Amino acid sequence: MNGAADVVVIGAGAVGAAVAWYATRAGLSVEVLERGSIVSGTSSACEGNLLVSDKEAGPELDLALYSHHVWNTDLAEYAHLWEFEAKGGLVVSSSAAGAAGLAQLANRQRRAGVMVQDVAADEIHDYEPHLVEGMAGAAFYPQDCQVQPMLLAAHLLRLAREGGARVRTQTEVTGIIRAGERVVGVQTERGDIAAGLVVNAAGTWAGEIAAMAQVRVPVLPRRGFILVTEPLPPTVFHKVYSGEYVASTQSSDEGLQTSTVVEGTKSGTILIGSSRERVGFDRAPSLPALREIAGNALALFPGLAEVAVMRSYLGFRPYCPDHLPVIGPDPRAPGLWHAAGHEGAGIGLSVGTAALLVQSIVGSSVEMPLAPFAPERFSWKTAS
Repeated sequence: MNGAADVVVIGAGAVGAAVAWYATRAGLSVEVLERGSIVSGTSSACEGNLLVSDKEAGPELDLALYSHHVWNTDLAEYAHLWEFEAKGGLVVSSSAAGAAGLAQLANRQRRAGVMVQDVAADEIHDYEPHLVEGMAGAAFYPQDCQVQPMLLAAHLLRLAREGGARVRTQTEVTGIIRAGERVVGVQTERGDIAAGLVVNAAGTWAGEIAAMAQVRVPVLPRRGFILVTEPLPPTVFHKVYSGEYVASTQSSDEGLQTSTVVEGTKSGTILIGSSRERVGFDRAPSLPALREIAGNALALFPGLAEVAVMRSYLGFRPYCPDHLPVIGPDPRAPGLWHAAGHEGAGIGLSVGTAALLVQSIVGSSVEMPLAPFAPERFSWKTAS
C-alpha cells in the first residue's frame, strides 16, 4: 500500500475539512481524498448558513447549538478567514395562524436553549425596513450566522495541512479494503492507502462509499437552486425567511417544494432561495423552480422587482430519510466512520460534527451523545 495514515477522510467539503482539522489538532496523521477539486460538491453550491432557527427541538437542534458553541470557541480566532457574520435570522409570517405557530415553535426552541425574540407586527420594519407591509408577526434569532462556505473548507484544509495532513485531489476512492471484518484502508485509482480508520465524509456520495463496505447508509441527493442578484446598497440585513421554510426542511416529498429565503452578503448581492426536489443528480436548469423562487422573494421584498439577477446555481443536499445526519463508527464495518447526511445544514453542523467525531475517535469525553446519529439505525442488510 501507498503509505499509511491514522485517519483517511473521504471528501474535501466542509465536513471533511473540519474532520481533517480536528484530527490533526488531536495529533493524528491524516490523508484527505477528494475525487475532484476541494470544495467541488455541495459546499460550493450553498449559502453558508449556520442556523438554529430552522430546527425543531431534538437531536439536530442540539447539534446545531453545540456547533454554535464550537464556531465561537475553537474556531473564533479564524472567523475572519471565512467571513463569519453573526447577522441573525428573522422568520416572518403573513397570517395570524402562521404567527401563532411560529410563536409555539419559538417556545419549544427556547426550552431547548435557543435565544429567540418575539417580534410584534409593528416592530418588524425595525429589523427589515424594505420588507413588505402586512406581516402578522416574526421571531428574531440572534444566534443565526453565515460564512462563505468555499473559504471555510479551503482554509480548514490549509490549517490541517499546516498540522501535517496530506490532501490528495483528483483521487477517487474505488473500494474499501478489509482485513476480516475490519476496514483497514481504501483503494484508489492511484493505489491503495492503509488507514487506522476511514471517515466517510463524501456528502451526497456517502451512500456509495458505504456500499463499498457492504453497509447501507441511505444518503440521497436533493437538488436546490439559488438566485444571485446584482450588488445593491444595504437592502436585506438579516437572513429572512418565511415560517413555511421549517416545514419544508422536514418534508420527505420527492416533488418540487419552495419556500422563501432572502439574505444579503457583504459584497452587496442578495441570495434568494430555496427549493428542494429529489431528481437524482440531474443538473438541468428548472425554469419552474427558478420562477417560483423569484416570485416568493418578491412577495416578501417587492422592491427587488427592478433588480437584475446575475446568475443562478444549483447544488445537491445530502438527504437522509429521517432528516438526521449519520455520525460515528459503523459497527457493521469496524474501522469505518461516517460524517454525512446533513442535508441543508451541513455547513453549520460541520464543525460540531467533526469535534464530536474526533473526540470519539481519540477516546476522550464526548461532549454530546452521538447515539441519535448512529449509522446502525438503518437496516443491517448488506448493500447491493
